Amino acid sequence: MRRLLLALALVPLALPAARAAEDQDPPREIAGPVQARVVKVRDGDTVEVEAFVWPMQSVSVAVRLRNVDAPELRAQCDSERKSAEAARERFRQLVGTGPVFLTQISGDKYFGRVLARLGTKDTPDIAAVLLREGMVDAYDGGRRRDWCNTVGASLPERPKAQQRPAAAPQPGLFWRG
Repeated sequence: MRRLLLALALVPLALPAARAAEDQDPPREIAGPVQARVVKVRDGDTVEVEAFVWPMQSVSVAVRLRNVDAPELRAQCDSERKSAEAARERFRQLVGTGPVFLTQISGDKYFGRVLARLGTKDTPDIAAVLLREGMVDAYDGGRRRDWCNTVGASLPERPKAQQRPAAAPQPGLFWRG
């Protein structure tokens, strides 16, 4: 009988905490880091990972790199497709075979995919490296770059009198001289 009375006396104390937990929305972003293993590099800005969220528990999810956009493999022109293949290969090199770490993890506009910063022990921000090397373009969620008209596109020839001497090649995949 005493236990029943004690339990009944404690119920009002537990109710506010239970209501507070119900009223809280799930977080919109997780700071991380969350350790993961890359299963597949899809393209120049998306990987499939097995994220280790709890001991002996993992979640398989597609991760799109935050704030960058890569050319598409299903491109409308050869120059974009070739650039996409090069970006994907460089992404593969950067993730290597070891663990990766996800930070600033949030939902994406497509179900089943998250946005995140992705890094390794040696390369803390892979997107920054891809951007610096010209493999991807900065992206803020707005309109995407028209890769076909800005990457190796055939430009109209200038009249001979206006042509400049050939410029020396510059670093970066998307340089246009």
